[in-house]
Amino acid sequence: MDRNRKWVPGFGPALLILLSHMTSALEVPLDLPQPPTITQQSPKDYIFDPRENIVIHCEAKGKPHPSFSWTRNGTHFDVEKDSKVLMKPGSGTLVIDISGEKAEAYEGTYQCTAHNEHGTAVSNRIVIRQSRSPLWSKERNEAIVVQMGVSLVLQCRPPAGLPPPVIFWMDNNFQKLPLDQRVSQALNGDLYFSNVLPEDSRQDYICYARFPHTQTIQQKQPISVTVLDNSPEGEHRPRFMMPLGASSTKMVLRGETLELECIAAGLPTPDISWQKDGGELPSGRTTFQHFQKTLKISDVNEDDAGNYRCTATNKLGTAEHIIKVNVKAAPFWVSAPRNLILAPNETGSLTCRVSGEPKPKITWFVNGVLIENAPEDRARKVDDDTVILSNVQSGSSAVYQCNASNEFGYLMANAFVNVLAEAPRVLTPPNRVYQVIANNPALLHCASFGSPIPTITWFKDSQTSIKDGDPYVIHVNGTLEIHVAQPLNSGKYTCIATNNLGIKENHVFLEVKEPTRILKQPEYRVVQRGMSAAFECKVKHDPSLIPTMTWLKDNGELPDDERFLVDTDSLTIKDVTDRDEGTYTCVMNTTLDQDSASAMLTVVEATPTPAIVYEKPDPPTDLELTDQTERSVRLTWIPGDEHNSPTQQFLIQYEDLLHEPGVWINLTEVAGTSTTAQLNLSPYVYYSFRVMALNSVGLSEPSQSSSQYRTNPAAPDDNPTDVRGEGTEPGNLVISWTPLTGFQSNGPGLEYKVQWRQKDVDEDWSSKTVANASRFVVSGTPTYVLYEIKVQALNDYGNGPDAEVVTGYSGEDLPLSAPDSVQIMVHNSTLAEVHWEPVSLPSVRGKLQGYKVYYRREHGLHETAGGAEQQEHVLTFSGNRSEGRLPGLEPYSIYNVSIRVLNNKGEGPPSPSKRFDTPEGVPGPPSFLKVVKPGLDSLTLEWGPPMKNNGRLAGYILKYQPVNKTNELGPVKVMTLPANETTFTLDSLNSSMLYKFYLSAKTIKGPGPTITGEAFTVMDTTVPSRQVDIATQGWFIGLMCAIALLILVLLIVCFIKRNKGGKYPVKEKEDAHQDPEIQPMKEDDGTFGEYRSMESDTEDHKPLKGSRTPSNGTVRRDESDDSLVDYGEGGDGQFNEDGSFIGQYSGKKEKDTHEGNESSEAPSPVNAMNSFV
Repeated sequence: MDRNRKWVPGFGPALLILLSHMTSALEVPLDLPQPPTITQQSPKDYIFDPRENIVIHCEAKGKPHPSFSWTRNGTHFDVEKDSKVLMKPGSGTLVIDISGEKAEAYEGTYQCTAHNEHGTAVSNRIVIRQSRSPLWSKERNEAIVVQMGVSLVLQCRPPAGLPPPVIFWMDNNFQKLPLDQRVSQALNGDLYFSNVLPEDSRQDYICYARFPHTQTIQQKQPISVTVLDNSPEGEHRPRFMMPLGASSTKMVLRGETLELECIAAGLPTPDISWQKDGGELPSGRTTFQHFQKTLKISDVNEDDAGNYRCTATNKLGTAEHIIKVNVKAAPFWVSAPRNLILAPNETGSLTCRVSGEPKPKITWFVNGVLIENAPEDRARKVDDDTVILSNVQSGSSAVYQCNASNEFGYLMANAFVNVLAEAPRVLTPPNRVYQVIANNPALLHCASFGSPIPTITWFKDSQTSIKDGDPYVIHVNGTLEIHVAQPLNSGKYTCIATNNLGIKENHVFLEVKEPTRILKQPEYRVVQRGMSAAFECKVKHDPSLIPTMTWLKDNGELPDDERFLVDTDSLTIKDVTDRDEGTYTCVMNTTLDQDSASAMLTVVEATPTPAIVYEKPDPPTDLELTDQTERSVRLTWIPGDEHNSPTQQFLIQYEDLLHEPGVWINLTEVAGTSTTAQLNLSPYVYYSFRVMALNSVGLSEPSQSSSQYRTNPAAPDDNPTDVRGEGTEPGNLVISWTPLTGFQSNGPGLEYKVQWRQKDVDEDWSSKTVANASRFVVSGTPTYVLYEIKVQALNDYGNGPDAEVVTGYSGEDLPLSAPDSVQIMVHNSTLAEVHWEPVSLPSVRGKLQGYKVYYRREHGLHETAGGAEQQEHVLTFSGNRSEGRLPGLEPYSIYNVSIRVLNNKGEGPPSPSKRFDTPEGVPGPPSFLKVVKPGLDSLTLEWGPPMKNNGRLAGYILKYQPVNKTNELGPVKVMTLPANETTFTLDSLNSSMLYKFYLSAKTIKGPGPTITGEAFTVMDTTVPSRQVDIATQGWFIGLMCAIALLILVLLIVCFIKRNKGGKYPVKEKEDAHQDPEIQPMKEDDGTFGEYRSMESDTEDHKPLKGSRTPSNGTVRRDESDDSLVDYGEGGDGQFNEDGSFIGQYSGKKEKDTHEGNESSEAPSPVNAMNSFV
């Protein structure tokens, strides 16, 4: 079983960060004057992608905000003159658009300057270079032929890119070549074979170079290698292919990664090993790559210099090579200069401590100018790596630059000297609450600023002065550290920042919490397959922290399976399978700490077992009382038979033979594994106990009662509950409470001491002792006054605890005053707003519930007074209001309003009545609408005026429209009628037609609601609808079919004759007349007939191909004597003698009927049939 405890994951790094802040430079709040500080800049070496814009960062802060300028290659760079260069507003960052430009033109060394009236800061020198991916130089590789067993080197020699490319070898199929102990790639990209084998023969050894910035890949021409085995080289001892000779040298810079490699030839393939002469390889920083051929040491320091020996070994011997490593160092900081804040007449210094190999040269600048060339300052003295400033004065703020350089690089830092006189200010937010777990460090911050630098002192609970010493540490930056926080360290802490210009204090709070602990850990379980497994994990934690329980399986999340049931303090796995085996961990997290514990689960094969009978347990026996005291006793018992179901818990009950004999009351429950319980008792009770056992089947029968145990009387432990005071009548105060039970009385002679006094009045408590009561009435009280009330229990053995004070008001009376200054604001015809002056609170004489507004409509403005009495309306506005709205008013009416104030007792007197008028509104609907005289083409309407005019009636609006037999509505016609009319006749209507009417009344405010009606005109019985009657007769339908059949036969005969070459009279006449506008059609048109119209010489109005009808719908008879009429296909629409109307639907008839609206179809029998159908 594993057990781990932690305090806040990641607290270690957080503590280091906090401690680092204790030694950081003092920050000047940005609302105070200060020289510029560079906050962001690009790296010293900036390689850009020519496909993207160049962005050179330079950000700075200061007060006032600094301005920015740039130099390029040591000379001023005028940003505004180059349209491709943009400097971001309020920033020094440059964005250079190189699209369409030669990117090389912007290569160079850039430096940013940030300046304000207090000084000048400069950035590093930023070298801008374009990334390059040059092509491989053209070369022709000779095929390589070697004997098996010899060593071989395939050279890559990639083009020099910026940055250098990544090298790898592949074949023509872009598959990487396999590398192993025998075949390896060197750091320079060459491919080394310690010895070659026949399987090394191939035609496609290709070296690839990938250039990271441009994401391009270049490839070398393929190299062909053939391995012969006709004269193989025999086994031989190792020799180094790289490096050559017995020794070599390597220089590496401090902080970089040292890479040493040794590649040896030999057969069998040699093994490579490394060691350092006179020392060990640094652990934690050493790695081996390429099958031990490469040794890497990261983060190199001076101790890594020395001789490194690589040894190549095979069964025939060894070879050694010594690499002498020299460690040089570009300049690095020992102590960088920090910003310095000085008060006038103070002295300070800037220190620039660096190291390097060779030793760096330190150069000082002030405001970007070499300090030797800067204006002379008698207060300034330069001593190698230190600038001393003595007795500084206001106005002497500046930015100093320290430059340290050697042949391997340079460092440059800005540090300003800001001369300020500023009273202290505390930067840590006030009333911050810090929470820590007991026995852990606590850090209370007091970040401050001032010039001179303030002195920080700490106090606990505003009284105790805290001195630097165990258990407290006061850090330089004012932070108070408590090494091992304890609960007694909780409380209020005050930090005071002081200098000669003032004093400032700040309060923070520390809360030390109890640690989270697992009290009952999960236990190892062996469970049969298919059964259930349960793990318990009971936890104790600080009650003010919110805990979160998480269960893990093998340090991962639980499977997403409904068989896993997680409860507040347990994990149950149902129907266990082999996959459930493993380690289960419960992790309890709070916001400050965590605790965890683990247990194993082993799953075994299920074994058949006989059927088990489960029953309720037998009752416990042999109850015994021991450890008897005034308020407690220990009860022990012997459990009964469990009947194959473990006892889950025991229920202990008691009987009070003194107060409630025969009634058993639940006292407590204990775990099923317990056989004893310590019972807490109350005084003045005659106890008798019994125990019941509970398992999964149910509760056992009760045990036999224990012997009686009597507790001695005592003063009450409790006071009555639900104490309240409330007046029911003017001049009284009713105090009520819930009495104690006999069990709570703790002794005989239970009484209640009732106390009261008027709140906020300097007077003593009045009191009265009562017994067997739950209320007491105080008489003669002032009206509605707040009282303080207490009710304390007492008996013959003393008083109960001090009673809590509650408050209540004495009785209320009706209000004395009425609201004043009632004003009415009418918003529209149905809404008004009433305003009033609230009454004074003393005149309410009770709790103000609100105001009641009474309003009644007297009569309409168009009516005479003295009509039927109108109903009065009441609106209640809760609270201390001074206005309310009256909705639902009737337009054009006179209203009367009065207001009363309301408390719990009732209403006060009414305010003086206030009258107001409502403006006109839209009228109601007409009272009725009916048709009184329907005619053949007319309808007479009659209606009644609206029940409510709501103003002066201006007239009526009548709308009507026809409704056809398919219930489609026709066009609407609108008429305006005078107000004095109540009848109207509509003329010129269609007979036997349904009409729909809409009638509304109107005032100057517009029309009101509409009333609708419908009516038919009288049917015309003089003219029969013959078409409808004939069309539905069977004889008529048969006649039409016969005619259609006859026409079809004639057309077939004509068609047959035409195909035989016979001529129609029409054709003969056509040949005789030779009408130029009537041309024969091509026989292959596939159309029926021989004519088409040519109305004009243009093609704009040609009929469809095959049409037999001119564009005007008729055949011009003056141009040809023949027409379709001659063939029985048309003619004037007229009735035959038998009453039939064969030509009724011809084109000419339609023209006559529609008054010149020409038909678009040919007058043919087919069209006639379509008309009927």
